[in-house]
Amino acid sequence: MDTTQTQALIGMLFVLGLFALMILPAVFGIVRDRRIDRQIRQAETAPLPRRTPALRSVPADRSAPARSTSPHHTTRAA
Repeated sequence: MDTTQTQALIGMLFVLGLFALMILPAVFGIVRDRRIDRQIRQAETAPLPRRTPALRSVPADRSAPARSTSPHHTTRAA
């Protein structure tokens, strides 16, 4: 193998490497979209779970406000 063939081989491998780096994110996106689509189809065909009264959460103290009824203001250093 002479210098010209070696340079051509290196150039071809470099271009193929760049091509793979450009295509790889798109392939990952396609695989992710297909997985999400499959999960959506499974969720559409799955029966709905039954709710029982015991699973409902009841607040412990109904007299206390939720968290804060006033807006939060932050102070800034000068």
